[in-house]
Amino acid sequence: MAEKKKLSLIAFSGEFDKLTAVFTLATGAAAVGYEVNIFFTFWGLDAIKQKRGHAFLGGNWLTKFFGFVLGGLHTAPTSRFNFCGLGPHIFRSLMRKKNVATLEELVEAATALGVNLYACEMAMHVLGLKQSDFIHEVKDTLGVATFLEISEGGQTLFI
Repeated sequence: MAEKKKLSLIAFSGEFDKLTAVFTLATGAAAVGYEVNIFFTFWGLDAIKQKRGHAFLGGNWLTKFFGFVLGGLHTAPTSRFNFCGLGPHIFRSLMRKKNVATLEELVEAATALGVNLYACEMAMHVLGLKQSDFIHEVKDTLGVATFLEISEGGQTLFI
């Protein structure tokens, strides 16, 4: 029997367009039977925060400031042509008009398709975040060595 195909994604960026790419790849691969793992680290952790919008999450004033400025999935800026925060709204509007799943819909689809979401333990410590700060679909908090074990035997992409 053939081994199941596997795709592991490292989500380093918290930007709208890059997160859309992560979740588009994840849902596409999961839909055709791949085992999919997403490892969220540093700014990518913003995509899996439980609180919507700007919130003072973190251990000290500096990490709380980062948590407030970043704001989570629903306030993620685009990497280019952000237009003072309008970029994501423009993209969401274009996506709806073209019947393309929005970022939020892709996240929902990923969890429905069984995509494994993991938070980077080291980045969480640096940013003063706890497991309880994340959506309940986050399967676990991992170090790099454990993520590499999980990813072994498949394709790994860094976005």
